[in-house]
Amino acid sequence: MSYFQIIEIRTTDFAAVEAAHEEWLAATEGQRTVVQEWICRDRDRPDTYLVIVEFPSEEAAAVNNDLPATSRIAEALGRL
Repeated sequence: MSYFQIIEIRTTDFAAVEAAHEEWLAATEGQRTVVQEWICRDRDRPDTYLVIVEFPSEEAAAVNNDLPATSRIAEALGRL
C-alpha cells in the first residue's frame, strides 16, 4: 500500500523552493525512495504550496527521511 506525505510551505520566494528541490534531487539520485511527487499552489492562499510525496510504503518514507539531503532540504525550507 502506498504511503503519502503532505508538506505545506508558505513563502514569497518560490524560486528558492525550486532551487532547494533541485539540489535535493541531485543529492539523492539513486538513494531516494520517492515514487512520485507533486508541488501544488493553493489558489486561495497565493504564497502557500503543498508538496505531496508518494512512497511505496511507510518504511520507504522513513528510509528517505533518514537521508542527509532530506534533513538539509527540510532546514532550507524551514528558513523560507
